Formats: sequence, structure tokens, C-alpha cells
Amino acid sequence: MHKNIIMDSLIYELPKIVDEGKKEVEKILERISNQSKLALQTNELVLPAKDTNNLWQGRITKMDKTDWLNRLIYGDNLLVMQALLAGDKESGLESMRGKIDLIYIDPPFDSKADYRTKIKLPGTDLEQKPTVLEQFAYSDTWEHGTVSYLKMLYPRLALMRELLSENGSIYVHIDWHVGHYVKILLDSIFDKSNFRNEIIARRVNKNLQGQFDGLTSLNSFGDSVLVYAKSKNSKFNAPQKEFYRKGYWHAFKQPADRATMRYELLGVNITTGQWMWSKERAYKAIENYKKYSENYIDKLTIDQYYLENNGLEFIRIGRSGMPEYYLPPKKEMVCDSLWDDIIAYDYSNEYLTAKSENFLERIIEMGSNENDIVVDFFAGSGTTGAVAEKLGRKWIMADLGKPSALIMRKRLIDQNAKPFLYQSIGDYQKEIFASSKTYRTVGDLANVVLSLYGAIPFTEDQNASRNLGYIKEGKILVMADSPNKLTGLATLKRAQELRESFMGGYNKVVVLGWNFTYDITEAIQMLNDNKLEVLVIPPDLIDKLKKYGSKYRELAESGKIRFSSLQYLTIKPVEVSNVSEVEERLEIELDNYVLLSPDNIPLDNDSKEKLKTIIKNDPLSLIEYWSIDPDYDGITFRSKWQDYRENKENDSDPFHVVQRAKIITPKVKNRKICIKTVDVFGFESIVIKDL
Repeated sequence: MHKNIIMDSLIYELPKIVDEGKKEVEKILERISNQSKLALQTNELVLPAKDTNNLWQGRITKMDKTDWLNRLIYGDNLLVMQALLAGDKESGLESMRGKIDLIYIDPPFDSKADYRTKIKLPGTDLEQKPTVLEQFAYSDTWEHGTVSYLKMLYPRLALMRELLSENGSIYVHIDWHVGHYVKILLDSIFDKSNFRNEIIARRVNKNLQGQFDGLTSLNSFGDSVLVYAKSKNSKFNAPQKEFYRKGYWHAFKQPADRATMRYELLGVNITTGQWMWSKERAYKAIENYKKYSENYIDKLTIDQYYLENNGLEFIRIGRSGMPEYYLPPKKEMVCDSLWDDIIAYDYSNEYLTAKSENFLERIIEMGSNENDIVVDFFAGSGTTGAVAEKLGRKWIMADLGKPSALIMRKRLIDQNAKPFLYQSIGDYQKEIFASSKTYRTVGDLANVVLSLYGAIPFTEDQNASRNLGYIKEGKILVMADSPNKLTGLATLKRAQELRESFMGGYNKVVVLGWNFTYDITEAIQMLNDNKLEVLVIPPDLIDKLKKYGSKYRELAESGKIRFSSLQYLTIKPVEVSNVSEVEERLEIELDNYVLLSPDNIPLDNDSKEKLKTIIKNDPLSLIEYWSIDPDYDGITFRSKWQDYRENKENDSDPFHVVQRAKIITPKVKNRKICIKTVDVFGFESIVIKDL
């Protein structure tokens, strides 16, 4: 019995977690050194210029190729860190190994909970109340509990150490669920001697008055921020703690003071020499309080009166009949590790994990200087980058959630940030497939995908690449594309050829794709083939398959797998008019938005029904953000105009983007315009128009 308890203990598992983590990190670093590198793909160069009056006349400052560009990266941070360590000269990114000055992370807390975020859309009823959809945000549950969580975290923390400069430090924000285990991992990776502080950060002010019945434990006051230095040379700027303590009355401690002041205040003559305060000072303090109590006590608090009069001293008789003197409000003191003067979370922000800006200000100022590089690999709502921007730091932020990336991009545009890159892992599904170790070959995976769709895979003799299957009813050919490829026009033409020729021909062909070229919507519309259907393989399928393994058919029966159609945007004809000999005005108007099936979105049934109504009646209300590159070069999308919901500087409607953009731009002989939209669920669509 005793042995089983030990075997099941996390203490027993920790050495194995560390050992496996070290081996994984060694393989990653070996891969990087062998030139087998991950690349970051630039989806957008964001030049913040939000629409404020429906007419954009901005001029973009020319940037030198050597200028630093901040980066917002979508994707698994383990892959992001590998890309940063490797560097990519083609995209202008040097290896970041040993160059990052401060890392702040707020990873999941192993809370065993799923978190949801609310999306507010226009009303679907006669009263036009806002429609609120609850969308899955992220899961903080782990297949094998805390062991899985710690296995996830170890290699990430180890790679973060590789990225830190010798002057750098890391701040890990965690709570009581696993904070003690995470500290053991950090001791192992950074060395216990480099531990600097455990900061206690206040979560929220809670009033539990009258709520004591049934309580079995104390209210959780705060989180922990574990601070580790890379070396003894790590930067540290001692912060001043803003301490908003109210003034209060304090009894005199010296017996002589208490007696003589009591006599004076009660109208009894004093004896010279018995004051600890000088006689003149005491009289003045008495008079100050009398003046306040006679004229201002109903209008101002004693603190307000004190501050408005540049600081006064007061003496009064307290309730006990003894004299008291006033200790004024205290504004600041040297900061210690108990941060009870600020709240760590911003509860006015609808995003679940938003940190308060003054909380991040203190951390960034404490651990970095101007022009230093600050990084957050669990960036959430982007407070780290937003504050780093304001404080004159360079920044990199990464997150796995597309809604998070969208919120961060809007937030930075809203504060008129410097130009920044929005990037992703270049071959994301390819990397996920390579790291999953669930299937030996792409053909093995394709066979599973075909089966999940309901197709019967052809044998290897019939189809050597093992990426084709068929559905008897309707005589339908099904092609499962590779996670290593981008599905585009060439793939669709190949599918058409196979439909006509393979095994005697088929009535229809369905292409199942993981990743798509930016112009896939144009390709589908150009082919205009009603016997060709293109569907999206669920992006989290490989992660789900890891859990089910060879029992993947149970996954199909669970109803959790949905192959969805591509969403796409249409625009009205672009209007062009002369402004001058060298400038012209472009008017670009959204026409329609067709969303993929609601069944593929993580919503409850009630929300799905509401969404169907909105799709039918007001599809453009699903557009969360749209941007325009009026001079698209076919390689890098330069976002030179943006609008998004909640931008009220150009209209008063918080539930719709403006649907018409007006842009004044220099004339060019041949113009390619690129319009990009992102919907409320994070799905992107692109339209390209040649003028």
C-alpha cells in the first residue's frame, strides 16, 4: 500500500518529467544546429492607421530594412521559440538566442477548467437586444492531470532560458494549483541560486461580509510571480510602490505628551517643558483641526483637506478622551514582494485573462530598460506588448488562440503602436504532424482522415500515395491533402483530373485540406465547378488523434469532428476617382460574407441557432476586423487602413465595422488591392482585385 502511494505521487514523477524534458530540449537544439529550421511566415505588416472619419489620407513612413519590428505571432509557443532561436535571414530575423532581456509569462494554472469568452453581436429579436454567444476560449485541463501540465511546461521554460540574455530575467505568473511544482522546475532549469523573489500579486478586492456560512477555507488573496535571473548580472530596477494608505489618527506615545496636550485641549494651562512637540507646533496643530471641524468637516475628508492645503498637522481629542495626532496618507514607499497596492487583473476587460496595465508596468520597469526586448509567450489579451510599447521597449508576443491574436492586433492599432509584424509558423500543420509521433507517414494520416470523413480508402496498390478514397453512394471521389502542403489551384485542378480519369471516373470530387493558399477562394470561384467541393480538415484534429490513437473511430462516432466549407468574402466593384494629377481616391465596399458551417465552431446548441439567424439576416456583422493594402505586391500584405468593431471614432455602432472605405493614395499604372477580413471567431478571408 505504501509503495502504491509513492508510485502515484507527483514527487515520484518529477525526476522523470525533468529527465524527459531535458531530452526533448536536446533534440530541439540539435535540430536547430543542424539547419533543420522552422520559419516564421509574415501574414501582415501592420501599419496602424485605424479609420476615424471614413477617409484615409495617411502617408506611411519609409522603414529601413535594418529597423527592428515588433512581432505578434500566432501558434504553439514551443514552435515559436524554436523559430526565434533558429532565426531566419530571409524574413530579417536574426537568431534571438541570448538576446531577450525580459520574459513575462502567464501560462494556464492547471485549474481543471475550460474557459469561455463572450461575443456580442447584433440582436436577432424584435427588441434588438445584443446577441451574446459564448465561445470556447481555452482549456486548462490535461489528459494525465498535473503530470501532463508539467511535461508541457518544462521544455518551454528551458527554451526560454536559451533565449534570455545574460542580463535577462523571467517572471512566471502562477497560482496555488501548481506554483510549488513549477518552482521546482524553475530551480532545475535556472539553478536555485538564481531565484530572486516570489512576488505576491493581489487578484481582486473581495468583500466577504455576511458570506462566511459554509466556507471551508480562506479567500485566495493573490497569485505568485516567480522571478528568476539568468545570471548574477541580470537587470533590476528597484520600483517605488504606490501605496494609497489613507490618513489615520494615532495616540501620542509619550506620557508627558498625552498629559500636557490633554490639559491644553481641554482648556487647562500647560507647564512649560513637558511637550515632546514644541509648544508652538502643538498650538498650530490644534488650531488647524478646529478650523477644519468648524468649516469643512461636512464637505471634505480630512485627507482631502490635508492634500488641498499642502499638508497640515492636526491634533484632536479622540473618542477615548486622549489626544491624537493625524498621520497623513502615504503615497509611496520602497517596493517589497507583497504587491497589495495594485490589482493584477483588469476586470473591466472582457477578455478572461487580461492583466492590469499598472501591474505589467511595474514588472517591465523592474526587469528592463528602454529599447530592451520584452517577450510574452502566453500573451492572451496583449497587455505585455501594449505596456512595453508605451514604455519604449521592443516586444514579441505569441499565443495559440486566434481570438487572442485578433484582440491583440486591434488593441495595438487602437493605441497607435509602431508598425509591427503579425506572423505564424510557416508550416504549422506540418510541424504539428512532425512533432505528434502518432503516425509514421503522411499516407497513414490521410487514411485516418478519409475514414473520419466517411470515405473508404483505396489500397496502396490502387493509390500509392494513399490519399484517395471513395463514397459508394453518389460515386464520390475524396482526396485528403497533406499537412505538409498548401492546398491551392494546382491541387484543385489535379482533383478535377482524377475525378474524370481515376478508376473509371467519378460524379464528384471532394478535396479535404489542412492549409490553403491565400487565393484559394479566387481559385474556387474561377473554376466554378459544382462537381468540386473543398472542405477544411479541423485544425485541432491531430491533437485529438493523439488522445484516441488507434481508437480514432470512436472520435468519428463522438460527433466532435466536422469538415467545414471555406468561408469567403465578396466586395462590390472598386470605385476609382481622380483627386489630383498625382493622387486618386479608391472606394472599397464589403458586399457579403459567407461563413463556414456553425457546426465547426465551439458553441453550445443555443448559440449555434442564434448564429444561424445572424448568418441569414446580417452576415457582415460577423466581420470583426478588416484591413486594406492598396498596393499589394503579392508577397507581403501591408495593412495600411483598418477598421474593427468597437471603433466608435467613425460611427456609433459597436456591433458592425464600417462597410465602405475611402482611401486617397498616389496614382500607379497597375494596382493590386488586397482586402483582408477576420471574423469574430478568428477565421480569415482575403480578396485580391487587379485594377
